[in-house]
Amino acid sequence: MLAKQYPYYLANKAVFANEDLVVTNKYTGEPATTVAMAGADVIDQAIAAAEKSQEALTRMPAYERQNILNHCVKRFQERFDELAYALCIEAGKPIKDARGEVTRLIDTFRIAAEEAVRIKGEVMNLEVTPRAKGYQGMYKRVPIGPCSFISPFNFPLNLAAHKVAPALAVGCAFVLKPASRTPIGALIIGEILAETDLPEGAFSILPCSRDGANLFTTDDRFKLLSFTGSPGVGWELKAKAGKKPVILELGGNAACVVDHDTDLDDALERIIFGAYYQSGQSCIGVQRVIVHDSIYAEFKQRYTEKVAALVHGDPLNEDTFVGPMISESEAKRLDDWIQEAVELGATVLCGGKRDGAMLEATILENVPRDANVNAEEAFGPVSILSSFSDFDEALESVNDSQFGLQAGIFTRDLYKAHKAWDVLDVGGVVIGDVPSWRVDNMPYGGVKESGLGREGIRFAIEDMTELRLMVIRTPQ
Repeated sequence: MLAKQYPYYLANKAVFANEDLVVTNKYTGEPATTVAMAGADVIDQAIAAAEKSQEALTRMPAYERQNILNHCVKRFQERFDELAYALCIEAGKPIKDARGEVTRLIDTFRIAAEEAVRIKGEVMNLEVTPRAKGYQGMYKRVPIGPCSFISPFNFPLNLAAHKVAPALAVGCAFVLKPASRTPIGALIIGEILAETDLPEGAFSILPCSRDGANLFTTDDRFKLLSFTGSPGVGWELKAKAGKKPVILELGGNAACVVDHDTDLDDALERIIFGAYYQSGQSCIGVQRVIVHDSIYAEFKQRYTEKVAALVHGDPLNEDTFVGPMISESEAKRLDDWIQEAVELGATVLCGGKRDGAMLEATILENVPRDANVNAEEAFGPVSILSSFSDFDEALESVNDSQFGLQAGIFTRDLYKAHKAWDVLDVGGVVIGDVPSWRVDNMPYGGVKESGLGREGIRFAIEDMTELRLMVIRTPQ
């Protein structure tokens, strides 16, 4: 069960300031709980507290930071079912997907605990020229300072964790703004962090309105901004962020290529997962499926039959594969895109019907390249089928996108796999699986409209630290 009311966390402490944010059950639409909202004055206090705590965090030994992360791992394990249930309610995430996200939350903090004690530097040979004789250098990584984090609604736990866990590993104070539609998971993380001996002010977790969150972007006391969300918002924030580095994890319309030598049983199972898990609300969800024309007819028939048989409904039902989208307005937006594609000549192979926030798992064929459902990020339970005859042509189709997050390639040809890796303008190429696959220690991020920088604990640590050089001269 959810608590009746949740606080925000200001300088490590729970504050039951108000009940201004009503969090709904995304399946029923009914109010589920209330959450305290922070105003600009509270955000300002949080930033000041983070800045004040930074010196103590910087001095904290690595093993102490590791202990804090390990405490979180233990408590997440103990509260596993509660966290999964909260995801079902606040995000409408089917229970199996919810359990998967809690598992990844635990993995992310566990990886961060391991990395906390192996943040390394290097001893350098500076005697590369006669004038440098007797000099040696060495550098280490030091925390960049207080960080601003803004996390999205679709992975309320693990995408917050990909900001919070590396910050804890390196010793950066932070202020986190969780998505207003799904703040509960982040607040439970805050509840667990409040059990630790972190210096006062080391963290604040503040649900707030978008209009009230300007300081998360513009305040120069923050030394880094990390945002995950829509491209339109992300690039706007970057333009306002001033001198601080900005990490952006944005959208995609990921493609999956299915070559003629593919094991169709395996490819079908993985692509259905990739396209429709958590109702398609993933920036690396399979949106475009490009199939070799020699197997296209069989793939189309079997894919359509299997997708049409997916179970829709209550996320708490163990059999549910497709639950509600995050809101009725988002479901209507995607439904409008489907209807637009049909008007432009596309064919609906299955699905295509909406009931409130529930949108059926849908497959489209013959979609024009400039239709919104193809060119933009669908972010819902829709995939688009097309065919190819030449592998190079398929790679060109994948690259024919404003986005470049990840791509999936089903082929048994090693040379084609390497060519895809060389040619595709994306952040990651997944061979033999869908672009939706991610493990939490790998470098993850995109190019073009998909963002800047990389997450994955070790790679986030690089962004949250600065190199500090020391040069030693030995008189000759």
